[in-house]
Amino acid sequence: MEFSVKPEPENPRLTREMRGLDQDGREMQIRVVEERPMTIFLNGQEIVTVMTIRDHPEYLALGYLLNQRMLLPDDHVTAVDYDEDIETIVVRTERKTDYEEKLRKKTLTSGCAQGTVFGDLMDHIDSVQLPKDAVLKTSWLYALSHKINTQPSLYLTAGAIHGCVLCEADHPLIYMEDVGRHNAIDKIAGYMFRNKVSLDGKMFYTTGRLTSEMVLKTVQMGIPVLISRSGFTAWGVELARQTGLTLIGRAKGKRFIALAGEERIEFDADASEVAEAARRRRHGGTSAA
Repeated sequence: MEFSVKPEPENPRLTREMRGLDQDGREMQIRVVEERPMTIFLNGQEIVTVMTIRDHPEYLALGYLLNQRMLLPDDHVTAVDYDEDIETIVVRTERKTDYEEKLRKKTLTSGCAQGTVFGDLMDHIDSVQLPKDAVLKTSWLYALSHKINTQPSLYLTAGAIHGCVLCEADHPLIYMEDVGRHNAIDKIAGYMFRNKVSLDGKMFYTTGRLTSEMVLKTVQMGIPVLISRSGFTAWGVELARQTGLTLIGRAKGKRFIALAGEERIEFDADASEVAEAARRRRHGGTSAA
């Protein structure tokens, strides 16, 4: 089964028609992505305000708190209350929480729509053990790139959006989008928490840059492989090497670059065959299996 959750480019709440002029001065209508603030509370404490398309507010709030280590994997969530009118969401837990001290220490990241990392998250990453027996076959990578890049999405419809996809082997499972790639990965974390999705054999594919924040969140979730069609930052690469994460960027067509965790890669596909299959698809021929 593929895409148990996928983008909704036709959802009228996520985009808006706007009028403009093109390069020739002609009037035109285009769809642009809606972006709104949402303030996340944990019990009675305000944590952060994020800019988001608000398509999965519960998953975003849960995933954000999990990836900041404010919500623990074994916490019992008693309620999640979302109020669209006042743009707030409150996550309530059985465990009493107070993160006043943690909130004083924050790092603003390079994430779109202003990402933030709080407290001792970077220190905690050193203790995370990623599975060493994980494997990434190049045949899976090529298949995933094609399936994800041809899936209808807000990215293809309106742009100004990032996507993140939870994958297993060559199957894309959960595809989330948002104005910030960190939001997209948080939504997946929240979905996995709510639906008790196993980490076994899972990988991430993202449309955005491979920055320190993307590496930190992937490692924090215990996922050993992160793939992107975009490029790297040096700190992102250093953190991936330090934590044992397999980091693959510029994955387009038959090409990719691995800058960390190369030992997990199995080169089982002929890149020239991938290029020929892509050529046949572009020209309406029969695709390779």
